Amino acid sequence: MARPSDKDALLRASQDAFDRLFQLVETVPESERVSPGVNGQWSIKDVLAHLHAWHNLMDTWYREGMAGKKPAMPAPGYTWRTTPDLNEIIFQEHRHEPPESVVSNLQRSHTLMHTLVEAHSNEELFTKKRYSWTGSTSMGSCFVSATSSHYNWAITLIRRWLNARSKT
Repeated sequence: MARPSDKDALLRASQDAFDRLFQLVETVPESERVSPGVNGQWSIKDVLAHLHAWHNLMDTWYREGMAGKKPAMPAPGYTWRTTPDLNEIIFQEHRHEPPESVVSNLQRSHTLMHTLVEAHSNEELFTKKRYSWTGSTSMGSCFVSATSSHYNWAITLIRRWLNARSKT
């Protein structure tokens, strides 16, 4: 599937991937959704918590950037090269959250991502370098990365894990 390059495609790709993610998750018994191994020690629940945490990061970048500030991307004290370290911190911070809380948080933050996208025109979303906080890319590209691309990454991880489990 082509990377979304307009608002409608972004919203559609995001919702489609989100729906496919939850359709896949629902095929796994609830008791197995907390089993490690989906991505190292991460369970399905941990992958979902990871997605929520990255929505929160995107929200922070957006709010600070649109207020004329330069957000720390990906997070204060981290660079894009140290993203694995940040992801480990996210995992540790969320690993003991109950699955129900993780799911409701992710659903809420997914809706927030759509609300933020809806507030902008195609030009605002997909003109590269329009906002200084997005660097050389577009705000829409940031939202694609935080939503549909990230959801597809999660789907791939979960499918691989399920396939590996079915072979044992």
